[in-house]
Amino acid sequence: MIKPELLAPAGDLIKLKTAIDFGADACYIGGEEFSLRTASDNFSFEDMKKGVEYAHSRGKKVYAACNIVARNEDVSRFEEYIKKLYDTGVDAVIISDLGMFMMCKKIVPKLGVHISTQANITNYETCKALYELGAERVVLARELSLEEIKVIRDNTPKELEIEAFVHGSMCMSHSGRCVLSNY
Repeated sequence: MIKPELLAPAGDLIKLKTAIDFGADACYIGGEEFSLRTASDNFSFEDMKKGVEYAHSRGKKVYAACNIVARNEDVSRFEEYIKKLYDTGVDAVIISDLGMFMMCKKIVPKLGVHISTQANITNYETCKALYELGAERVVLARELSLEEIKVIRDNTPKELEIEAFVHGSMCMSHSGRCVLSNY
């Protein structure tokens, strides 16, 4: 059996170091743009680089959330942002928007791409399609049962990493559709 990766959120550099020091295998962070982690302090590029160096020196990983649903005005700024993000040394980005995903694969093809739970992935055909486009990991919708996750695992390439939230659904509606739950 493959050991699961313990992935923890980190809203700032202190939280990243704390998560790594207390056993996280990886942390996910948000930058000052393109992230839905708006309630966090978020990371400047300088702090991202420091966080990545800290994690990597301990054999750990850092993933950066770029999981907004992009508007037209975001597209023109994303190319420069993703290049700077790549230069920080992050191990992968977490993306939900298909256009941003394709831009990322074109601009920085060596950067790993994980598909966010915000994409609301609930079936193996979607997983296979995203894998064929170049995703290395999919973060499944939070409301899936263990049985549903097993069906997905049994019907997708073994090289495709599957991530699931251990706490399950925090929304009463669907992952990535939190406004419905909020209502």
